[in-house]
Amino acid sequence: MDEVRPTSGAAAHGLVPLFPPGLQAIYGECRRLYPEQANPLQVTAIVKYWLGGPDPLDYISMYRSMGCPAQDIQEHWHYVSFGLSDLYGDNRVHEFTGADGPSGFGFELTFRLKREVGETAPPTWPAELMQGLARYVFQSENTFCSGDHVSWHSPLDNSESRIQHMLLTEDPQMQAVQTPFGTVSFLQIVGVCTEELQAAQQWNGQGILELMRGVRVAGGPWLITDMRRGETIFDIDPHLQERVDQGIETEGSNLSGVSAKCVWDDLSRPPEDEEDSRSICIGSQPRRLSDKDTEQIRETLRKGLEFNSKAALPPINSQRQGHERPQSRKDSLESESSAAIVPHELVRTRQLESVHLKFNQESGTLLPLCLRGRLLHGRHFTYKSINGDTAITFVSTGVEGAFATEEHPYAAHGLNAFGGCQSSLKPACPDG
Repeated sequence: MDEVRPTSGAAAHGLVPLFPPGLQAIYGECRRLYPEQANPLQVTAIVKYWLGGPDPLDYISMYRSMGCPAQDIQEHWHYVSFGLSDLYGDNRVHEFTGADGPSGFGFELTFRLKREVGETAPPTWPAELMQGLARYVFQSENTFCSGDHVSWHSPLDNSESRIQHMLLTEDPQMQAVQTPFGTVSFLQIVGVCTEELQAAQQWNGQGILELMRGVRVAGGPWLITDMRRGETIFDIDPHLQERVDQGIETEGSNLSGVSAKCVWDDLSRPPEDEEDSRSICIGSQPRRLSDKDTEQIRETLRKGLEFNSKAALPPINSQRQGHERPQSRKDSLESESSAAIVPHELVRTRQLESVHLKFNQESGTLLPLCLRGRLLHGRHFTYKSINGDTAITFVSTGVEGAFATEEHPYAAHGLNAFGGCQSSLKPACPDG
């Protein structure tokens, strides 16, 4: 449960002797933008996450922005989170890894909401929205990057609004800050309609965000969310759809992976000894572990080897490249490169004769994107299961490092195997 309160004047100005340095650094950036709002309203987690509470964000500060009349930027409420980065540096939430890399997850969330006429206090529902996104990051250890999208499938404010999904971009005003515990950047949530989300998936999030910056009622230069917006950018300016179609045709999609409900099963593998109780469940049928596999796992564990969590999905290209992240952190799903590090003893590749793939409806609707936007442009596309360490990757023959080949179009890699497939477009699916 959260409560709303004004920040104390001493805390807001960093005058408390033991004021946490990470918190102070973010407050300092907020003071730079809003020097006259030393005590903003703040939504606070009553029981902090590090004390067993359900909400990862300790605070969400809410500022009143006057916009920029010279740029035709309207007045709005500006929300800033505190907690995805390392505020304290004492390992109570985030592992302290030094000042040279990212602090915690390396970012905080912001949100800009149009201020309605006569509104004297900021609505608090965006704070719960931000807590929901933060819970996803903490539970999945997948981080967000500029251009990412979030399929929410519900009005962000629980109204009847068409704004039911989100894109993420750099906050137009807030600058990255250096704290004693690492660097913190600020990612802004932008509310979008279903049609805009689909365009971002089929083309790319950055392209759609740029189109929205040119449409005042859809956000304008600062991408301010208006929950009362009833038209998409394509309704407002039909020519924008032509730009999206052209971008898909010439550039393809930069969406290389999504979290999904998906499973696969090896149809070419006969059932093994029914009396063996050890199994790995892939799809709906169990797969038995041999004594050799069991001993191999035990030996690996004895050696103290660790899995790198980036193996399932490649990291996104972003400003965070060049900084090492803790191995427990997974990067965003939308990416063009991969660097997997897994124990050699547990890496096995099997060639399969046939596989059965299963996707939920939303994941299935992305298959045309996979073919048209990715494989036809010589790229890969990955479905990462939200229910376990399984992924299904389609690759074209131009993708290097694939485990499947034209001769062996289906391949599984690793003990928690991924399904692989090859169509007339020559995609293939490695698994690890």
